[in-house]
Amino acid sequence: MPTIWELDFYSRPVLDEKGKKLWEVLICESPLDVKQSVDGLFRYSTFLSNTEVNSIKLRESVEAAIAQAPAPPDKIRFFRRQMSNMITKACEEAGIPAYASRRTLALSRWLDERLASVYPEMPNYQAGGNPSVLLPNPTPQPLPDALIGEKWAFVTLEAAAFDDLSEWAIDFGESFPLALAGLAPDTAVPGLLLFSSRALPLAAWMSGLELAYVKYLSESKPPQLLLETGGSDSWILATLTTAALQQEAAQFETAKAKASGIHFIAVQTDPQAEEFKGFWLLAELVLG
Repeated sequence: MPTIWELDFYSRPVLDEKGKKLWEVLICESPLDVKQSVDGLFRYSTFLSNTEVNSIKLRESVEAAIAQAPAPPDKIRFFRRQMSNMITKACEEAGIPAYASRRTLALSRWLDERLASVYPEMPNYQAGGNPSVLLPNPTPQPLPDALIGEKWAFVTLEAAAFDDLSEWAIDFGESFPLALAGLAPDTAVPGLLLFSSRALPLAAWMSGLELAYVKYLSESKPPQLLLETGGSDSWILATLTTAALQQEAAQFETAKAKASGIHFIAVQTDPQAEEFKGFWLLAELVLG
């Protein structure tokens, strides 16, 4: 199993002694298995002044984290697209590839903790939060013809059903401990099953996309089911032309909201298959 880190480098709602925003580097390990201990995840943090906001200082912070960690990462994920050039340069100069990704659940939860209980206790805390990370997204793109699923279906599983996920027959995929989302065992977790005679190539292609989440876009004409990947990429999984399909998709979104944004996407050859060519636990996060 690879080692993956999640990184954030941004200003915090705290001023230094000169009245300038403090900047902070946060690095944490991505949990990659449902049974991985959340408490055992590697974490590193350091504050920098606004005059130290450059790729050199960030590279030094990444190198300091590597020196403290049990093992260096195979890659680093980051979600702040406006910091993309600096983060990519710093990580690559430290010898680690970096990827824009919205698959940063552990980092998002850690940021929430710090915004609630760490920064407010610091001198010169400025309530009101930071500017949003949100930037306009590009137009959703159609899937390559060879990768379009022949059938698909919405399904649900109780959260407890994922306890033995590591024992399932899966060729490509990634998961995380549901403890990060605090889901009760009987929570209904919605998912989308894709069926294709080219299931293995489809799953292999998806495995390189930094899968973020599945979303029903009801306001498009006609409504669409989207697969969000990377820092901002969006792919059209299906166009929903009937009221029945649109109702199913709306119910999927409702279930996803009740499950704190947690859901899944899976790839199989057909509905009777017992193994998965791909299976990913996903989380739609509010990043900012």
